[in-house]
Amino acid sequence: MDSFTINGGKPLSGKIKTDGSKNAALPILAATLLVDTGVTIIKNVPILRDIAVMVRLLESFGAVVEYDKKAHTISVDASNLTSHLADYELVSQMRGAFVVLGPLLARLGEAKVSLPGGCSLGARPVDYHIRGLKAMGAEIREKDGYVIAKLNRARTGQNSLVCFDKQSHTGTENIMFAAALGSGKTTLINAACDPEVIDVANYLIAAGAKVRGAGTGQIEIEAVKALKPTTYSIPGDRLVAGTYLLAAAATGGEVTVTGVSPDSLTMVLQKLHEMGCETSAKRNTVSVRARSRLKACLAVTYPFPGFPTDLQACLMAAMTVADGVSRLRETIFEDRFGHAMEMRRLGADITISSDEAIIRGVAKLNGTTVMAGDIRAGAGLVIACLAARKQSVVNRVYHIDRGYDRLDEKLNELGSDIIRTTS
Repeated sequence: MDSFTINGGKPLSGKIKTDGSKNAALPILAATLLVDTGVTIIKNVPILRDIAVMVRLLESFGAVVEYDKKAHTISVDASNLTSHLADYELVSQMRGAFVVLGPLLARLGEAKVSLPGGCSLGARPVDYHIRGLKAMGAEIREKDGYVIAKLNRARTGQNSLVCFDKQSHTGTENIMFAAALGSGKTTLINAACDPEVIDVANYLIAAGAKVRGAGTGQIEIEAVKALKPTTYSIPGDRLVAGTYLLAAAATGGEVTVTGVSPDSLTMVLQKLHEMGCETSAKRNTVSVRARSRLKACLAVTYPFPGFPTDLQACLMAAMTVADGVSRLRETIFEDRFGHAMEMRRLGADITISSDEAIIRGVAKLNGTTVMAGDIRAGAGLVIACLAARKQSVVNRVYHIDRGYDRLDEKLNELGSDIIRTTS
C-alpha cells in the first residue's frame, strides 16, 4: 500500500496543466453504452483508478474497449452488448459506477445494478435516480443489494416529468441517459447545474441526442431512435485545478493552472481573494499568489455555482494556517469532516459542531503521520502536510489515486518534496 512522505514548508511556484475531468469522464464513458454501432473515441481522459474500474465495467457488458494511457484516449465499441448486470465487485469500488443504470435501461430495456460503494461520506441515497426512472415508467425493485429495472413498454413514447427534491449530479445524468433513446420527451426539474452535467449533455448532443437546458435547473430531453459514434474531448478538471490553487495559497506560493475554465472556479477564486490572495483569470487559465499570511474566511459548500463540496477539505487545510477564526459549513454530504481529526494531528485547531467546522488558524502546523479516508480528504491532508514544518507521512494514498493522476509528481513539478513509498 502506497504512502507519501512529505517534507513541508516549501512554497509552491510555477505553471501546471490540469487533468481531464474525472467527474465528466466517468458518466460520459457510461454513456457510450447508448451507441449501438461503431466506435466512440473519448480524449483527454485522466489516468485514474476509477477510470480503470469503469473500463472493466464496460467490458463486463460486452463492450470492446481500448485504453491508451499514453495518449489519454479510450475507444469504446458497444455494438454487441451481452449483459445487463453491473456486478457488486466493480460497482462497490466507486459510487459513480451507478450511472450505468440509465444507459443500460435505455439501450437494453433492463438493468441489474449493484447498489454503489466507494467513499464513506454518510448517506448518499440513490432514491433520486429510482424515483426519476419510475416517473419515466420504469418498473424497479431492489433485491439482494441490487437495483433491478425494466422498461414498461406500455409507457414508452409518453412525455415524462421528473422532479428532484434535491439536486443530484449523478441522478440528473442517469435520467438524461435513460431519456436519450426511444420516443417522447422528458423534462427534469431542479436538475443539477454542475459543469460536468453540461459536459455530459454536450457529449450526448455530439452523438445526436436532443438535449436543451443543461446548466440550468430545467433540462429537456427529446428521445431519438439511435445515437451515433463520435469523438469527444473531456474538459479540464476544475477540482484538480482548485486543489493546486489552494495548495499554493496554503504554502504561501504562486501558481498558474491552465486547461480549465475560470467560470467553473468562480467561488474558489472568490474565497482565495477573501483570504488575501491575488487572483487572476483569463481564457482557460487561472492564477493565485499568496503574498502574506492567509486571512480567515467563511464558506458554505453548496451545489454549483456554490463552493464545491469536493474542495471542502482543501479549503479547510488552507484555513488551518490562516490568521483568525474561519467557519466552514458542509451542506451536501453527512460525515464529511473526517479529515478534521487527521488535521488536528498536525496541530490544527478545529472544532466540529453538527455540519459546521470552526477553524482557529495556527502560525504553523507540525509534521506527523496521517491517513486519507477518501479522495478529497486525502488531497486536503496533502495540502496540510505541504504547509506543515518538517516531515509528514500520508497513508492510504490509493484513495488519492482514484481522483488525481500522479498528484505527488505534479506537485513536485511546482516545488514540493513528496516521495511515494510502496510497502
